[in-house]
Amino acid sequence: MRTILLSLTLCTFAFAASPEEQQVADAEKSWAAAVLAKDFAKLDAMLLPGLIYAHSTGIIEDKSEYLGKMKAGTQRYAGIEPESSTVKVYGNSALTHTKVRMHGVNADGPFDNRVMMMHIWVKSEGKWKLAGHQTTMLPKK
Repeated sequence: MRTILLSLTLCTFAFAASPEEQQVADAEKSWAAAVLAKDFAKLDAMLLPGLIYAHSTGIIEDKSEYLGKMKAGTQRYAGIEPESSTVKVYGNSALTHTKVRMHGVNADGPFDNRVMMMHIWVKSEGKWKLAGHQTTMLPKK
């Protein structure tokens, strides 16, 4: 009986998202995959020119600074592992709120952070593009 209830709950959750929410969730997954794969062409295409990228350290970058650090290897991610995520769509814009573990190496050395991440997505030319990124440090589990 538990298996049946769990399956029904998962199916209900899977179908609860609107098509737009699913598109934004897919854009989140694509962003993370591109970051991990160092796919700079894909990242460039999915970031709006006016991107504001605010790290949990307080460092704020624009699109060229963010991509420059990634290309130079001074910011390398080994893992982006979401714990939970919420997507809210408002017309041609959307917010995602995710609790996530991010680990890798930056200019200060290795990092292994658990953060709360807010992304602002804007639908531009028929595609969801990242306009804003903000992370806040969370306590380690």
